[in-house]
Parts: sequence; structure tokens; C-alpha cells
Amino acid sequence: MLFPHSSAALTPPMGWNSYDYYDTTVTEADVRANAEVLARELKPYGWEYVVVDIQWYAKDAGARRAEFQYIPFGDHAMDEYGRFQPDPARFPSAAGGRGFGPLADYVHSLGLKFGIHIMRGIPRAAAHRRLPVHGTPYTAADLADPSSICRWNPDMYGVRAGHPGAQAYYDDLIAMYAAWGVDFIKCDDIANTNMYPHAPYSGRAEIEYLHNAILHSGRDIVLSLSPGPALIEQAWHYAQNANMWRITDDLWDKWEDVRAMFDRCELWQDHVAPGAFPDCDMLPLGRIGRGFGAERATALTRDEQRTLVSLWCLFGSPLMLGAELAQLDEFTKSLLTNREVLRLLPPSFRARQLAKDEAGAVWTCTGPAGADGQPERYLALFNFCAQPRTMAADTAAVPAWQGAAPAAAARELWTGETLPLPGARLAANVPPHGVRLYRVEG
Repeated sequence: MLFPHSSAALTPPMGWNSYDYYDTTVTEADVRANAEVLARELKPYGWEYVVVDIQWYAKDAGARRAEFQYIPFGDHAMDEYGRFQPDPARFPSAAGGRGFGPLADYVHSLGLKFGIHIMRGIPRAAAHRRLPVHGTPYTAADLADPSSICRWNPDMYGVRAGHPGAQAYYDDLIAMYAAWGVDFIKCDDIANTNMYPHAPYSGRAEIEYLHNAILHSGRDIVLSLSPGPALIEQAWHYAQNANMWRITDDLWDKWEDVRAMFDRCELWQDHVAPGAFPDCDMLPLGRIGRGFGAERATALTRDEQRTLVSLWCLFGSPLMLGAELAQLDEFTKSLLTNREVLRLLPPSFRARQLAKDEAGAVWTCTGPAGADGQPERYLALFNFCAQPRTMAADTAAVPAWQGAAPAAAARELWTGETLPLPGARLAANVPPHGVRLYRVEG
């Protein structure tokens, strides 16, 4: 079933996000440089979104990093209606009230789409100054819920659910973003408001306000909800109101984080649909960490990186790369430009976990039928162990493949190696924390 917003992203969005490398400190020059690499090197493979992540309005971003990631009541660029504006020192084209319009225009000129990060709610500084809410008789203080403050970023108050000005506030905010040319909004502190264990879905009303505001804007805008873990019992509500929602908290370049995603993907595998995608979080690949004071190449091994990309593509997760693209290395590029692996992303390729234990997992994927009437078939062997080991699976035992032509061979999509399949049994030596991802051929 398609919901009204779904046409904005019928397949999982793919693009670049500034957070993993820049944290709060990204500049216009940084965004332009990364957008140019994305357009030149990755756009032919489906990568198209350029997303400016958190605190683009903070004039003092990163100034007290040893004490705060997000400075309480920091120096923020804001208009007379309490709406955050891009910091003109970091985003010079925003000067004179132009917002992100000029930067979005530049990104669009490259054939790409432009996105921003926002926090749920209304700025606390606007509420304390009792600034007017544009187009309403209310002030920010009237709409603000002082009991609702994000656990990790104190910039915002939540908006009072049911307040007569709540929808108008979000309508006005999204209308401003639409006028800037925004194509993608990542809203944080909303998929799981984890400051409130007794009410982890306290942002429910604000999700609906955002959804309605996007519909009212008249612009196709992808809505992404963070952070996770998203609540499985709210799966229907996420799908009704958003295009993607995080099923994990921040995922970094640690094998433990990648391993944990197999459990989350198992839980969410029945909820992937056109226009509505459980989100495994950004790809911590390539060069990351500068804004956090820990610049490095990803700590994941090459095999762990292939595992991550294989699972994300099989599952049908959005793909958002966090690397500094000006330092894009050939191995990372090979992960991002493997057409055969990326081909598995659309929901028309239905992936399922076939088996999982402490040592590994087996996933299968079935694509649309070809001219011969036979479906495309894929099988992935994931090794969770720290040592290489032989793994096997019986292709005749895959429920979705019953009635298909017997499997005769399998071609591995990362290495190109082809294996015969005697008796429909696929067996391969899988490296530590690695994967063997095969297309099964009759």
C-alpha cells in the first residue's frame, strides 16, 4: 500500500550526509566539494542526496568540543520568527535571509538533491524570547512544552501536542524549507524520544505534523526519522507518515554495531515497502571522524565493510554515506559502485533471513521474473566468527524458490568467482566477519 508521501522515494534513498566526518562543523565549501565528487563519481550508480546534518545554524559549533557536542543555549542564527537559519560565517550564501536557497540551487545544478537535518520541536531560545510564530497569533512560548527536551541536544522544546498553533508552526517551517529547495528532511529526536523511557514515542503528534506539513508544502520532500531504535509496535505509524526511520541508534565503525544489525533486520524484514524503509543508519566507510577529533579511516576490515554493504542492500535500507568524499579511496569506491549489489536495493527484490545462529546467518533474495519466467535468485552467507569457516546452504530448501529451475551454479558478486552447485548445495569458505553473496543461476 502506498501512502500519500510515498512517491517521494519509491526506492531506498542513496546519498551523502555530513555527520560522520564533520559532526557539527560542516561548511558550505565542504558541502559543495563533497557534492561535486558525488555528482562526478557516484551519481551514475544512484547516489543523489546531499544532506547537511546537525546544527548548521550554530555559530559556535565545535568551539567547546571537550565539554559539549551541543552547547546549551549556544549562539544560533535565527530570524525574527524564531526559525533557525544557516550560520552565515559557515554558509556565506545564506547571508541576507536567503537561507539554504543558493546552496540548494548549486546542488540541484549538479543533478543532485538537497537535504537538511532538523531537531523535533521549537527553539528554546525562541520560546524564552517569546518570539512570534509566523502566520499565527501565538508565540514560541505558547507552543513550547518545557517538559520535553532532547536528552542529548538541548536546542529545542517539543511542540505541545494538540495546541491550535502546532500544525501551523510546522506548516510554516516546512514551507520555508520548501522555498529553499529542500528535497530531504532528517528529523531527529522523534523516532524514539529516548529521554523518556516511560514514553518513547512522545513525538508521535509531531511526526504527524511534519507529514501533514510536507503534504501542504506542495513539494516532494523525503522525510527521515531519527534516532533509533525505532519501535516495532509503531511500524504502521512510521510507514503512514515517513519515508524512512532509524532502527538503530548511531552506528559506527565497530564490528559489534554491524553484528547487532542482523538482529534488527530480522525484526524489521517484513516492513520494507515502496516509499517506506526501515533505516540501518549511515555507512561509516572511508574517511570519517574529523569533527569528533578522531579523524581516521574506517576501523572496519574490508570483509566487514562488504558484510555491511551486502546486508544493507539485501535488507533494502537507505544508503547514506558519511565519508569525506574528497578523500574517497578506490576500495571504498568499489563498495559504492558495485551495480550488481546495488541492484538488490528496490523492494521488488524481496530478501529474507533463512537462518541465523551465534556463528552466522544466511539470507536469500528473490527478484522479479525475467523473460524466461524464472525469478532472479541470490543467497548470502555471513560469517560472524573471528576465523574463516566453511558455510553451506541448500538452494532447494528456500521456500520462495520452490518450483524454480534447479540451481546449477552460483556467481559471487564481490569477487566474480563462479561455483558449481552439486545437488543444489552451495558451500564456500567465508572470511572472518565476512560475506559471500551469490547470484544463483539455473
